[in-house]
This record gives sequence, structure tokens and C-alpha cells, in this order.
Amino acid sequence: MIRVAVMGYGTVGSGVVEIIDRNNKEVSAASKDEVSVKYILDLRDFPGDPHEGLFIKDYKIITDDPEVDIVVEALGGIELAYKFTKEALLNGKSVVTSNKAVVAEHGVELLKIAKENNCSYLFEASVGGGIPILRPLYTSFCQEKIEGITGILNGTTNFMLTKMDEEGCDYDAVLKEAQAKGYAEQNPEADVCGHDACRKIAILTSLGSGKTVHYQNIRTEGITNISKIDFEYAKKLGSSVKLLGLSRDVNGECVALVAPFMVSDKSPLYAVRGVFNAVMVRGNMVGDTLFYGQGAGKLATASAIVSDIIDCAKNIGKTIECPWKDEEAVMADDSKKVFSYFVRVKKEAFDEVSKALGIKEKVSVESAGDETGFVSEKISEDKFLKTKEDNSNSIINYIRILDVEG
Repeated sequence: MIRVAVMGYGTVGSGVVEIIDRNNKEVSAASKDEVSVKYILDLRDFPGDPHEGLFIKDYKIITDDPEVDIVVEALGGIELAYKFTKEALLNGKSVVTSNKAVVAEHGVELLKIAKENNCSYLFEASVGGGIPILRPLYTSFCQEKIEGITGILNGTTNFMLTKMDEEGCDYDAVLKEAQAKGYAEQNPEADVCGHDACRKIAILTSLGSGKTVHYQNIRTEGITNISKIDFEYAKKLGSSVKLLGLSRDVNGECVALVAPFMVSDKSPLYAVRGVFNAVMVRGNMVGDTLFYGQGAGKLATASAIVSDIIDCAKNIGKTIECPWKDEEAVMADDSKKVFSYFVRVKKEAFDEVSKALGIKEKVSVESAGDETGFVSEKISEDKFLKTKEDNSNSIINYIRILDVEG
């Protein structure tokens, strides 16, 4: 018998228990042993819950019980989740989680502890919810050199940008709707400022490269400056605006960024709408592949966690190897980041700014008033940001442009 302890009985934790109950035959068959939940850790009471007899409030009961094989960390946050995870691993218990914050901050350390204690630390659900993306990076693509990863990694912001695109809504209006639907928190900063996507692209890049990429070293811009006028310009260019996390291997250095991009209707990412996520992975042999699905949600995320539980169950007493090593990736500086930019500028400054950046195409929309837009030539990030600083009173907004080839 494989005994599981679930720490946290919120949306994700309760979803894990539900799947183990409802699909127990399938889960146990895949695990080659019967799987059952022994404990559920939560400080709250759940009177009348069908699992009422499993609830505990002291995590030490889990870490000290030799019968517990696998621990699901579904607490959220960082400090306690990290502490409980570390102690479980030190006690030889495999841990699975969807907690991207802990994985991005402490992943390489926790993987090392798991290996030292003959157990596993798995986190498939930390990126892309129910989309199987992390395991393929180090199994299906183990023969590849990963040249690039590009992803729509946050369902909240994709929902908001889709509404702005399709219905011409203002940012403030779509944020209120996202909050009303439960897609955005009352403090939406982690989503709309790009922090959530930043942690996810750091995890993806660490697994894809095998080296540690710290999310703190990734330039991150959110969607708070995007307006419906930007979408009017985008339509003129046959594009839409998406918040992307991307990384590229450029001669052994890592180019990584989170920011809004104009995405052409020729790109597969253009059609990713609403709360859905998608990740494009480019291998040097296989070329481009696309992973698409629900990036969040109770059962989608829980499904990925249960998949990790099954992997751990089949490898009790062993460590499932992960290529993410305690070796720092070399991060490329801004001179190595080269993009074309869509730039909105005051009309009287158009000649000066377009000359400084180079111009590929001029774009105008009737509702834009005393401004115009243009697409710049490809230019390095450091040169663009210097020009932006020198023309801060003239440049209204800017959005990078994703190459059609991704």
C-alpha cells in the first residue's frame, strides 16, 4: 500500500484527494500498488467532509510517520511550504507540489536533498497546470539541445488580454471582471506584473538547460500599461498582444524575458485565448513543438500532481533523476537581446524617435489622437532602453514583437 499525506485542503489539495478517490482503480493500477490518503493537514475544520477522520493539524505527524511514502505540498506561500517540504525529504518521503514560488526559489536545493535521501521531489503542476510540460523537457527531449522556450504562462493575464482584444475593453474593466470570476486575486500584482510568469519561465529554462536560472535575474514587465488602443494598432499589424515568458540559448548564454509581445496571426500562440496556457519548445533536431491546455483549475492542476504521485509510487526508495543542476546559467546582457519594437509616439516626435530606432513600418489608428505608431528595425535591448530614456516625454508605450518563427 502507498500512503499519501496531503498538506493543505484548499482548491488543489482537495482536488488531489478527489482524484485519488474517484479514479482510485486507475491510480492504483498505474502505481502498481494500492494508493490511499492517510492524512490531510489543515488548520481549518471541515465538519461533515467525507474525509473528516483524516484531518490533522500537526505536520510532525506526517514527517514522523514511517508509513507515509509521499507528501503532497498544497499549502501555497513560501516559508512554511519550504520548511515542511525540506523536513519531509530529509525523512525520506517523496514530495510533489504545484508551488511554483518554492520551486523557483529553492528547487535545486530540494532536488539535492531528495537525492541524498533516496526519494524524489516532483513539481509537474508548478508550470502549466494540467499541461504535461516539465516531464517531457527532461524525458522526451533528453536527446535534444533546447534552443528556445516561449510560453503563455499565466491564465489570468491571457483572459484579460483576450477580452481587451475581442471586446475592446479597458484594462480596469477586464481586471474587475477577472477578479469577479475568481481568476485574479484582489491584489493581482503577481499576475498582472508578470511575477507568476517569471517564476515559471525560470523553472522551464532551468529544466531545459540543466542549469540554474534565478527568476530574480529575468527582466519582467507586466500588462498594466497595455490599453485598448494598443490592440487597435495590433489589429492593423495582423497581431494580438500576449504576455510571454521566453528564453533562448544564444551561444551558450541564456536570453530570458517576461513582457507583453505583439504576436502575429501566423504564430500558433496567436490562437491561445482565455485562461488557456501554451508552451512552445524548440529543439535543435525536432524543431518546434506546442503544448496547450488548462493552465490552472482544481482538477487540471490536481491531475498533474497525481501523475507525479504515480511516478513516486513506482520508485519508492529511489530518486527520479532531474537534469536541473546546481550550476549557474550564464545570463546574457541586454546587448544580446534583439527585438523589433512597436512604438507609440507623439506625432511631433515621430521623425526624431523613428530615426533613432530605425523604422520598418508606420501604423496609424483613427482613435489614437495626437500620436502615431511604428515598427522599429531590430535593435538590441540596451540601445532601445537608452533611446526610450532619452525620449521619455515622447514615447507613449512600446511592445516587443515576437518573430514569426517564435
